[in-house]
Amino acid sequence: MLAATLALSACGNGGANNGEANASNAGGNGDPNAPVKLKIMWQGADIRHQAMLKTQEVYTKLNPSVTFSPEYMAWDDYWKKLPTLAASHSLPDVLHMDGAYIQEYATRGTLEDLSDIDLSGVIDEKTLENLKIGGKLYGIPISRNAQGMAFNKEALEAAGIELPKKDWTWDEYFDFARNARAKLPEGVYPISDTDTWDFYQYYQMSYGKGRIIQEDGKKFNLDKDLFMKFYGIHSEFREKKIVPPADMVSAFKENDPQADPMASGKVMTRGATVGSVGALEQLMPGKIDVVNLPVGPEGGGWAQPTIFLSVSTDSKHKDAAKAFIKWFVTDKAAGETYGTNFGIPIYDEIYTALEPTLAPKEKLGKKLYDTSIDKAMPFSPAAAGWTEWVDNYKKTMDSVMFGQKSIEDAYNEISKAGNAIAEKQAAK
Repeated sequence: MLAATLALSACGNGGANNGEANASNAGGNGDPNAPVKLKIMWQGADIRHQAMLKTQEVYTKLNPSVTFSPEYMAWDDYWKKLPTLAASHSLPDVLHMDGAYIQEYATRGTLEDLSDIDLSGVIDEKTLENLKIGGKLYGIPISRNAQGMAFNKEALEAAGIELPKKDWTWDEYFDFARNARAKLPEGVYPISDTDTWDFYQYYQMSYGKGRIIQEDGKKFNLDKDLFMKFYGIHSEFREKKIVPPADMVSAFKENDPQADPMASGKVMTRGATVGSVGALEQLMPGKIDVVNLPVGPEGGGWAQPTIFLSVSTDSKHKDAAKAFIKWFVTDKAAGETYGTNFGIPIYDEIYTALEPTLAPKEKLGKKLYDTSIDKAMPFSPAAAGWTEWVDNYKKTMDSVMFGQKSIEDAYNEISKAGNAIAEKQAAK
Protein backbone atom coordinates (compact mmCIF):
# COMPACT_ATOMS: atom_id res chain seq x y z
CA MET A 1 0.00 0.00 0.00
CA LEU A 2 1.69 3.22 -1.19
CA ALA A 3 1.29 6.82 -0.14
CA ALA A 4 -1.96 8.33 -1.34
CA THR A 5 -0.02 10.53 -3.73
CA LEU A 6 1.73 7.64 -5.46
CA ALA A 7 0.71 7.37 -9.11
CA LEU A 8 -0.82 4.01 -9.95
CA SER A 9 1.50 3.72 -12.93
CA ALA A 10 4.36 3.14 -10.52
CA CYS A 11 2.71 -0.09 -9.43
CA GLY A 12 3.07 -1.60 -12.86
CA ASN A 13 6.87 -1.49 -12.87
CA GLY A 14 7.47 -2.21 -9.20
CA GLY A 15 7.32 1.46 -8.18
CA ALA A 16 10.81 1.47 -6.69
CA ASN A 17 11.82 5.05 -7.35
CA ASN A 18 8.45 6.69 -6.82
CA GLY A 19 7.78 4.47 -3.81
CA GLU A 20 11.01 5.60 -2.20
CA ALA A 21 10.35 9.29 -2.78
CA ASN A 22 6.80 9.22 -1.47
CA ALA A 23 7.51 7.03 1.53
CA SER A 24 10.49 9.18 2.47
CA ASN A 25 8.20 12.16 2.73
CA ALA A 26 5.62 10.22 4.70
CA GLY A 27 7.02 10.75 8.16
CA GLY A 28 5.04 13.92 8.54
CA ASN A 29 7.85 16.14 9.83
CA GLY A 30 8.88 17.75 6.55
CA ASP A 31 12.32 16.10 6.45
CA PRO A 32 12.38 13.65 3.50
CA ASN A 33 15.32 11.77 5.03
CA ALA A 34 14.02 11.55 8.60
CA PRO A 35 14.09 7.89 9.72
CA VAL A 36 10.76 6.27 10.50
CA LYS A 37 10.36 2.98 12.37
CA LEU A 38 6.91 1.51 11.90
CA LYS A 39 5.60 -0.88 14.50
CA ILE A 40 3.70 -3.62 12.68
CA MET A 41 1.77 -6.58 14.06
CA TRP A 42 -0.03 -9.54 12.47
CA GLN A 43 -1.14 -13.11 13.09
CA GLY A 44 -0.95 -16.43 11.28
CA ALA A 45 1.13 -19.49 10.58
CA ASP A 46 4.93 -19.40 10.30
CA ILE A 47 4.82 -19.36 6.50
CA ARG A 48 2.84 -16.11 6.67
CA HIS A 49 5.25 -14.66 9.22
CA GLN A 50 8.23 -15.31 6.97
CA ALA A 51 6.48 -13.77 3.97
CA MET A 52 5.62 -10.63 5.93
CA LEU A 53 9.16 -10.23 7.20
CA LYS A 54 10.59 -10.57 3.69
CA THR A 55 8.06 -8.05 2.38
CA GLN A 56 9.24 -5.50 4.94
CA GLU A 57 12.85 -6.11 3.89
CA VAL A 58 11.90 -5.35 0.28
CA TYR A 59 10.15 -2.15 1.30
CA THR A 60 13.10 -0.93 3.36
CA LYS A 61 15.44 -1.55 0.41
CA LEU A 62 13.20 0.67 -1.71
CA ASN A 63 12.71 3.18 1.12
CA PRO A 64 15.86 3.20 3.30
CA SER A 65 14.44 5.74 5.74
CA VAL A 66 11.61 3.37 6.72
CA THR A 67 12.32 0.37 8.94
CA PHE A 68 10.04 -1.90 10.91
CA SER A 69 9.56 -3.22 14.41
CA PRO A 70 7.57 -6.42 13.78
CA GLU A 71 5.53 -8.56 16.15
CA TYR A 72 3.60 -11.64 15.14
CA MET A 73 1.80 -14.54 16.79
CA ALA A 74 -0.83 -17.23 16.37
CA TRP A 75 -4.49 -16.31 15.79
CA ASP A 76 -5.75 -16.85 19.35
CA ASP A 77 -2.82 -15.10 20.98
CA TYR A 78 -3.16 -12.14 18.63
CA TRP A 79 -6.81 -11.44 19.38
CA LYS A 80 -6.23 -11.91 23.10
CA LYS A 81 -3.43 -9.35 23.11
CA LEU A 82 -5.03 -6.71 20.88
CA PRO A 83 -7.69 -5.53 23.37
CA THR A 84 -5.01 -4.83 25.99
CA LEU A 85 -2.98 -2.80 23.50
CA ALA A 86 -6.08 -0.88 22.41
CA ALA A 87 -7.05 -0.08 26.00
CA SER A 88 -3.56 1.25 26.75
CA HIS A 89 -3.36 3.25 23.49
CA SER A 90 -0.31 1.26 22.44
CA LEU A 91 -1.49 -0.38 19.22
CA PRO A 92 1.19 -0.63 16.53
CA ASP A 93 1.28 1.78 13.58
CA VAL A 94 0.19 -0.94 11.15
CA LEU A 95 -1.87 -3.92 12.26
CA HIS A 96 -3.69 -6.83 10.74
CA MET A 97 -7.47 -6.66 11.02
CA ASP A 98 -9.97 -9.38 10.28
CA GLY A 99 -13.54 -9.10 9.04
CA ALA A 100 -14.76 -10.66 12.26
CA TYR A 101 -13.26 -7.90 14.42
CA ILE A 102 -12.73 -4.74 12.37
CA GLN A 103 -16.13 -3.23 13.10
CA GLU A 104 -15.62 -3.53 16.82
CA TYR A 105 -12.21 -1.82 16.75
CA ALA A 106 -13.39 0.83 14.29
CA THR A 107 -16.40 1.83 16.37
CA ARG A 108 -14.18 2.13 19.45
CA GLY A 109 -12.15 4.80 17.69
CA THR A 110 -8.91 2.84 17.61
CA LEU A 111 -8.51 2.70 13.80
CA GLU A 112 -7.70 5.52 11.39
CA ASP A 113 -9.98 6.31 8.44
CA LEU A 114 -8.10 5.23 5.30
CA SER A 115 -10.60 6.53 2.74
CA ASP A 116 -7.99 8.95 1.40
CA ILE A 117 -5.82 6.13 0.02
CA ASP A 118 -6.41 6.13 -3.73
CA LEU A 119 -7.07 2.60 -4.94
CA SER A 120 -8.65 3.46 -8.29
CA GLY A 121 -8.17 0.61 -10.72
CA VAL A 122 -6.93 -1.69 -7.99
CA ILE A 123 -10.04 -2.47 -5.94
CA ASP A 124 -13.46 -1.89 -7.44
CA GLU A 125 -15.54 0.82 -5.85
CA LYS A 126 -18.42 -1.53 -5.00
CA THR A 127 -16.13 -3.74 -2.93
CA LEU A 128 -14.76 -0.73 -1.07
CA GLU A 129 -18.23 0.64 -0.40
CA ASN A 130 -19.37 -2.71 1.00
CA LEU A 131 -16.42 -2.69 3.38
CA LYS A 132 -17.03 0.78 4.77
CA ILE A 133 -18.24 1.23 8.33
CA GLY A 134 -20.32 4.34 8.84
CA GLY A 135 -19.17 5.61 5.47
CA LYS A 136 -15.46 5.29 6.33
CA LEU A 137 -12.81 2.77 5.36
CA TYR A 138 -10.92 1.50 8.39
CA GLY A 139 -8.94 -1.24 6.70
CA ILE A 140 -7.52 -1.83 3.23
CA PRO A 141 -8.39 -5.32 1.98
CA ILE A 142 -5.31 -7.21 0.87
CA SER A 143 -6.90 -10.34 -0.53
CA ARG A 144 -10.04 -12.09 -1.68
CA ASN A 145 -11.21 -14.76 0.67
CA ALA A 146 -13.87 -17.42 0.88
CA GLN A 147 -15.04 -20.07 3.29
CA GLY A 148 -15.23 -23.64 2.07
CA MET A 149 -14.31 -27.13 3.12
CA ALA A 150 -11.18 -29.21 2.59
CA PHE A 151 -11.41 -32.99 2.40
CA ASN A 152 -8.94 -35.85 2.37
CA LYS A 153 -9.43 -36.95 -1.22
CA GLU A 154 -6.81 -39.69 -1.07
CA ALA A 155 -8.25 -41.39 2.02
CA LEU A 156 -11.89 -41.08 0.92
CA GLU A 157 -11.13 -42.59 -2.49
CA ALA A 158 -9.16 -45.41 -0.89
CA ALA A 159 -12.18 -46.21 1.30
CA GLY A 160 -14.54 -46.19 -1.70
CA ILE A 161 -16.46 -43.15 -0.46
CA GLU A 162 -18.12 -40.78 -2.94
CA LEU A 163 -16.36 -37.41 -2.80
CA PRO A 164 -18.08 -34.15 -1.86
CA LYS A 165 -19.29 -32.25 -4.93
CA LYS A 166 -19.62 -28.56 -5.65
CA ASP A 167 -22.89 -27.05 -4.41
CA TRP A 168 -23.78 -30.05 -2.27
CA THR A 169 -26.77 -29.41 -0.03
CA TRP A 170 -26.88 -29.68 3.74
CA ASP A 171 -28.87 -32.91 3.41
CA GLU A 172 -26.15 -34.28 1.13
CA TYR A 173 -23.49 -33.18 3.61
CA PHE A 174 -25.19 -35.03 6.46
CA ASP A 175 -25.81 -38.09 4.26
CA PHE A 176 -22.14 -38.05 3.24
CA ALA A 177 -21.22 -38.24 6.92
CA ARG A 178 -23.64 -41.12 7.60
CA ASN A 179 -22.54 -43.12 4.57
CA ALA A 180 -18.83 -42.52 5.12
CA ARG A 181 -19.05 -43.72 8.72
CA ALA A 182 -19.80 -47.25 7.52
CA LYS A 183 -16.66 -47.37 5.35
CA LEU A 184 -14.08 -45.63 7.53
CA PRO A 185 -11.96 -47.40 10.17
CA GLU A 186 -12.91 -47.02 13.80
CA GLY A 187 -11.36 -43.87 15.25
CA VAL A 188 -11.52 -42.04 11.90
CA TYR A 189 -14.44 -39.68 11.35
CA PRO A 190 -16.03 -38.20 8.21
CA ILE A 191 -16.76 -34.79 9.74
CA SER A 192 -16.03 -33.04 13.02
CA ASP A 193 -18.44 -31.78 15.66
CA THR A 194 -19.23 -28.07 15.84
CA ASP A 195 -19.59 -25.56 18.66
CA THR A 196 -19.14 -22.19 16.91
CA TRP A 197 -21.90 -19.71 16.19
CA ASP A 198 -20.77 -18.82 12.69
CA PHE A 199 -20.92 -22.38 11.31
CA TYR A 200 -24.51 -22.65 12.52
CA GLN A 201 -25.21 -19.19 11.07
CA TYR A 202 -24.22 -20.43 7.59
CA TYR A 203 -26.94 -23.05 8.01
CA GLN A 204 -29.56 -20.58 9.17
CA MET A 205 -28.78 -18.02 6.47
CA SER A 206 -28.77 -20.66 3.74
CA TYR A 207 -32.41 -21.43 4.58
CA GLY A 208 -33.44 -17.80 4.27
CA LYS A 209 -33.75 -17.05 7.99
CA GLY A 210 -31.16 -14.28 7.94
CA ARG A 211 -28.21 -13.35 10.10
CA ILE A 212 -28.24 -14.02 13.82
CA ILE A 213 -26.96 -10.54 14.73
CA GLN A 214 -28.68 -7.81 12.72
CA GLU A 215 -28.96 -4.02 12.48
CA ASP A 216 -25.44 -3.39 13.84
CA GLY A 217 -26.15 -5.54 16.89
CA LYS A 218 -29.55 -4.02 17.73
CA LYS A 219 -31.57 -7.05 16.70
CA PHE A 220 -31.15 -10.71 17.63
CA ASN A 221 -32.45 -13.42 15.33
CA LEU A 222 -31.91 -17.07 16.26
CA ASP A 223 -34.36 -19.43 14.56
CA LYS A 224 -35.35 -22.08 17.08
CA ASP A 225 -36.60 -24.72 14.64
CA LEU A 226 -33.41 -24.67 12.59
CA PHE A 227 -31.24 -24.50 15.71
CA MET A 228 -32.90 -27.58 17.21
CA LYS A 229 -32.71 -29.47 13.91
CA PHE A 230 -29.04 -28.63 13.23
CA TYR A 231 -27.77 -29.55 16.69
CA GLY A 232 -30.19 -32.48 16.91
CA ILE A 233 -28.44 -34.01 13.90
CA HIS A 234 -25.07 -33.49 15.56
CA SER A 235 -26.41 -35.12 18.73
CA GLU A 236 -27.39 -38.15 16.63
CA PHE A 237 -23.90 -38.14 15.11
CA ARG A 238 -22.30 -38.22 18.56
CA GLU A 239 -24.33 -41.26 19.55
CA LYS A 240 -23.43 -43.08 16.32
CA LYS A 241 -19.77 -42.02 16.47
CA ILE A 242 -20.03 -40.18 13.17
CA VAL A 243 -18.20 -37.23 14.76
CA PRO A 244 -15.20 -37.44 17.13
CA PRO A 245 -15.72 -37.53 20.90
CA ALA A 246 -15.90 -34.17 22.64
CA ASP A 247 -12.49 -34.40 24.32
CA MET A 248 -10.84 -35.03 20.96
CA VAL A 249 -12.66 -32.10 19.33
CA SER A 250 -11.63 -29.74 22.11
CA ALA A 251 -7.97 -30.75 21.63
CA PHE A 252 -7.91 -30.10 17.88
CA LYS A 253 -5.65 -27.29 16.69
CA GLU A 254 -5.62 -26.21 13.08
CA ASN A 255 -2.40 -26.52 11.08
CA ASP A 256 -0.60 -28.46 13.81
CA PRO A 257 0.88 -31.67 12.32
CA GLN A 258 -0.31 -33.77 15.26
CA ALA A 259 -3.37 -31.89 16.50
CA ASP A 260 -4.98 -30.70 13.25
CA PRO A 261 -8.09 -32.87 12.73
CA MET A 262 -7.22 -33.61 9.09
CA ALA A 263 -3.43 -33.60 9.18
CA SER A 264 -3.52 -36.08 12.06
CA GLY A 265 -5.71 -38.40 9.98
CA LYS A 266 -8.56 -38.36 12.49
CA VAL A 267 -11.14 -36.42 10.42
CA MET A 268 -11.77 -36.48 6.67
CA THR A 269 -13.15 -32.94 6.30
CA ARG A 270 -12.84 -29.55 7.93
CA GLY A 271 -13.56 -25.90 7.25
CA ALA A 272 -10.93 -23.93 5.36
CA THR A 273 -10.51 -20.51 3.84
CA VAL A 274 -8.59 -19.32 0.80
CA GLY A 275 -5.94 -17.93 3.12
CA SER A 276 -5.59 -21.05 5.27
CA VAL A 277 -5.98 -24.02 2.94
CA GLY A 278 -2.40 -23.68 1.67
CA ALA A 279 -1.05 -24.49 5.12
CA LEU A 280 -3.14 -27.66 5.19
CA GLU A 281 -1.92 -28.67 1.71
CA GLN A 282 1.63 -28.19 2.95
CA LEU A 283 0.95 -30.63 5.79
CA MET A 284 -0.74 -33.12 3.43
CA PRO A 285 0.80 -32.53 -0.02
CA GLY A 286 -1.31 -33.88 -2.87
CA LYS A 287 -3.86 -35.50 -0.58
CA ILE A 288 -6.59 -32.89 -0.25
CA ASP A 289 -9.18 -31.21 -2.41
CA VAL A 290 -11.74 -28.48 -1.71
CA VAL A 291 -15.46 -27.86 -2.06
CA ASN A 292 -17.78 -25.03 -1.07
CA LEU A 293 -19.74 -25.16 2.17
CA PRO A 294 -23.08 -26.96 1.96
CA VAL A 295 -25.83 -24.83 0.44
CA GLY A 296 -29.49 -24.22 1.07
CA PRO A 297 -32.10 -22.39 -1.02
CA GLU A 298 -30.33 -19.05 -0.42
CA GLY A 299 -26.80 -20.27 -1.09
CA GLY A 300 -23.98 -21.21 1.25
CA GLY A 301 -20.82 -19.89 2.87
CA TRP A 302 -19.32 -16.54 1.91
CA ALA A 303 -16.73 -15.04 -0.42
CA GLN A 304 -15.33 -11.54 0.02
CA PRO A 305 -12.29 -9.74 1.47
CA THR A 306 -11.80 -10.42 5.18
CA ILE A 307 -8.12 -9.66 5.76
CA PHE A 308 -7.11 -6.03 6.10
CA LEU A 309 -4.21 -3.80 7.04
CA SER A 310 -5.20 -0.93 9.30
CA VAL A 311 -3.55 2.07 10.94
CA SER A 312 -3.88 2.91 14.61
CA THR A 313 -5.32 6.30 15.53
CA ASP A 314 -2.49 6.56 18.07
CA SER A 315 0.20 6.18 15.39
CA LYS A 316 2.71 9.02 15.13
CA HIS A 317 3.59 7.94 11.59
CA LYS A 318 0.20 7.70 9.89
CA ASP A 319 1.36 8.89 6.48
CA ALA A 320 4.25 6.43 6.44
CA ALA A 321 1.90 3.65 7.56
CA LYS A 322 -0.54 4.48 4.76
CA ALA A 323 2.31 4.56 2.25
CA PHE A 324 3.41 1.07 3.23
CA ILE A 325 -0.14 -0.28 3.11
CA LYS A 326 -0.81 1.00 -0.40
CA TRP A 327 2.51 -0.36 -1.60
CA PHE A 328 1.69 -3.73 -0.05
CA VAL A 329 -1.60 -3.92 -1.96
CA THR A 330 -0.59 -2.50 -5.33
CA ASP A 331 3.08 -3.25 -5.99
CA LYS A 332 4.10 -6.38 -7.88
CA ALA A 333 7.35 -6.69 -5.94
CA ALA A 334 5.31 -6.86 -2.76
CA GLY A 335 2.89 -9.38 -4.22
CA GLU A 336 5.66 -11.62 -5.49
CA THR A 337 7.07 -11.67 -1.95
CA TYR A 338 3.97 -12.49 0.09
CA GLY A 339 2.33 -14.54 -2.66
CA THR A 340 -0.93 -16.16 -1.63
CA ASN A 341 -0.18 -16.43 2.07
CA PHE A 342 -3.08 -14.09 2.80
CA GLY A 343 -5.37 -15.51 0.15
CA ILE A 344 -5.81 -14.39 -3.44
CA PRO A 345 -4.24 -10.92 -3.83
CA ILE A 346 -6.94 -8.28 -4.14
CA TYR A 347 -5.20 -6.68 -7.13
CA ASP A 348 -5.79 -8.85 -10.19
CA GLU A 349 -2.52 -7.80 -11.84
CA ILE A 350 -0.56 -9.22 -8.90
CA TYR A 351 -2.34 -12.58 -9.06
CA THR A 352 -1.89 -12.73 -12.84
CA ALA A 353 1.84 -12.15 -12.39
CA LEU A 354 2.00 -14.83 -9.68
CA GLU A 355 -0.10 -17.52 -11.31
CA PRO A 356 2.56 -19.17 -13.55
CA THR A 357 4.83 -19.72 -10.55
CA LEU A 358 2.26 -20.90 -8.04
CA ALA A 359 2.69 -24.22 -6.28
CA PRO A 360 -0.25 -26.65 -5.94
CA LYS A 361 -0.94 -25.47 -2.40
CA GLU A 362 -1.36 -21.91 -3.66
CA LYS A 363 -3.56 -22.84 -6.60
CA LEU A 364 -5.78 -24.76 -4.19
CA GLY A 365 -6.81 -21.48 -2.56
CA LYS A 366 -7.90 -20.10 -5.93
CA LYS A 367 -9.87 -23.28 -6.58
CA LEU A 368 -11.64 -22.89 -3.24
CA TYR A 369 -12.54 -19.29 -4.12
CA ASP A 370 -13.77 -20.17 -7.60
CA THR A 371 -15.82 -23.05 -6.18
CA SER A 372 -17.45 -20.86 -3.53
CA ILE A 373 -18.12 -17.57 -5.28
CA ASP A 374 -21.30 -18.27 -7.24
CA LYS A 375 -23.34 -19.54 -4.24
CA ALA A 376 -21.71 -17.28 -1.64
CA MET A 377 -23.78 -15.30 0.83
CA PRO A 378 -22.60 -12.08 2.56
CA PHE A 379 -19.85 -12.38 5.15
CA SER A 380 -21.63 -11.75 8.44
CA PRO A 381 -19.37 -11.22 11.46
CA ALA A 382 -20.53 -10.35 14.96
CA ALA A 383 -21.27 -6.68 15.56
CA ALA A 384 -19.35 -4.53 18.02
CA GLY A 385 -20.18 -5.42 21.61
CA TRP A 386 -20.94 -9.08 20.89
CA THR A 387 -17.55 -10.65 21.61
CA GLU A 388 -18.60 -12.02 25.00
CA TRP A 389 -21.76 -13.51 23.49
CA VAL A 390 -19.67 -15.27 20.81
CA ASP A 391 -17.39 -16.74 23.50
CA ASN A 392 -20.34 -17.83 25.61
CA TYR A 393 -22.03 -19.45 22.62
CA LYS A 394 -19.01 -21.72 22.22
CA LYS A 395 -18.88 -22.50 25.94
CA THR A 396 -22.59 -23.31 25.98
CA MET A 397 -22.38 -25.60 22.95
CA ASP A 398 -19.30 -27.24 24.44
CA SER A 399 -21.50 -28.18 27.38
CA VAL A 400 -23.96 -29.74 24.95
CA MET A 401 -21.14 -31.57 23.18
CA PHE A 402 -19.92 -33.02 26.51
CA GLY A 403 -23.45 -34.07 27.44
CA GLN A 404 -23.76 -31.57 30.28
CA LYS A 405 -26.65 -29.56 28.82
CA SER A 406 -29.65 -30.17 26.57
CA ILE A 407 -29.97 -28.48 23.19
CA GLU A 408 -33.14 -26.68 24.28
CA ASP A 409 -31.48 -25.35 27.44
CA ALA A 410 -28.59 -24.15 25.29
CA TYR A 411 -31.00 -22.41 22.92
CA ASN A 412 -32.76 -20.68 25.81
CA GLU A 413 -29.50 -19.47 27.36
CA ILE A 414 -28.05 -18.27 24.07
CA SER A 415 -31.29 -16.52 23.10
CA LYS A 416 -31.71 -14.83 26.47
CA ALA A 417 -28.17 -13.47 26.36
CA GLY A 418 -28.50 -12.39 22.73
CA ASN A 419 -31.79 -10.57 23.22
CA ALA A 420 -30.39 -8.79 26.27
CA ILE A 421 -27.40 -7.48 24.31
CA ALA A 422 -29.60 -6.42 21.38
CA GLU A 423 -31.92 -4.49 23.71
CA LYS A 424 -28.95 -2.80 25.33
CA GLN A 425 -27.46 -1.86 21.94
CA ALA A 426 -30.82 -0.55 20.67
CA ALA A 427 -31.18 1.68 23.73
CA LYS A 428 -27.89 3.48 23.11
